[in-house]
Amino acid sequence: MKISENKKAKINEQILSFLFSISPKATFTSHIAKEIARDEEFIKNLLEDLKNKKIVSEIKKNPHGVNYTRRSRWKLSDEVYLIYKNKQE
Repeated sequence: MKISENKKAKINEQILSFLFSISPKATFTSHIAKEIARDEEFIKNLLEDLKNKKIVSEIKKNPHGVNYTRRSRWKLSDEVYLIYKNKQE
C-alpha cells in the first residue's frame, strides 16, 4: 500500500510534536510507533528521512556509552528544538 506524501508529512508532524513534548529526552522507535499508533518499520523509515534532513538526531549508544545492537533512540536536533520552543512562546 502506498501512502501519499501529504499523509507522510502529517505523520512526520505527529512524530515531531511527540519528540518535542518529551524533549530533551530521547526515546526508542518502538515507543514513538506505539504513541502515534503506526507500524514500527514505517516510523523507522520516516525517522531516517528526518535524520537525513537534520531534523532529528539518532542515538546509537545507551547512557553508559555502550552501542545498541538492534535499536536506536531518537530526539529532536538542537536547532529544531530551539525553533519549536521559540514558536511556542
